Amino acid sequence: HVQLVESGGGSVQAGGSLRLSCTASKAFDSIGSGSVCMGWFRQAPGKQREGVATTYIGGGASYYADSVKGRFTISLDDAKNTLYLQMNSLKPEDTAMYYCAADPHCVDSWYDWGQGTQVTVS
Repeated sequence: HVQLVESGGGSVQAGGSLRLSCTASKAFDSIGSGSVCMGWFRQAPGKQREGVATTYIGGGASYYADSVKGRFTISLDDAKNTLYLQMNSLKPEDTAMYYCAADPHCVDSWYDWGQGTQVTVS
């Protein structure tokens, strides 16, 4: 298992930007024995949790929800064990609690979650 700690949330006006960070307690490639995926998810009040962006550790494709394509970018810094989500052109509908998660086998089974960071867009 890995501990994940998110930060970087806050309140911003529509059209603004935020960068979320998620720091892992160990190196990303040690989270699983093979392919490892990291992802960002969000949940707004009264709504189901949805995937925002996911990426393979060690290279490979990243995937984005249609609602954030062209506005959000997922990236990582292996040296800092940190996952990022750059969010530009924010909209009120992006308001949610954002969580990062780890899938140790890249099979869409997210075992470890952070505590979340709130993003509010007005």
